[in-house]
Amino acid sequence: MMKQVIEVLSRSSDTILQDTLGAMSLLVVLVAALHLPMFT
Repeated sequence: MMKQVIEVLSRSSDTILQDTLGAMSLLVVLVAALHLPMFT
């Protein structure tokens, strides 16, 4: 399995940064949405 993960990462090295930034932005939006009821 580790060999497959390394293989996938080597093939998608061009977009891995964009994918990471996208996932982080989704987490930020999720956390912000969960905290919105606290401010009202």
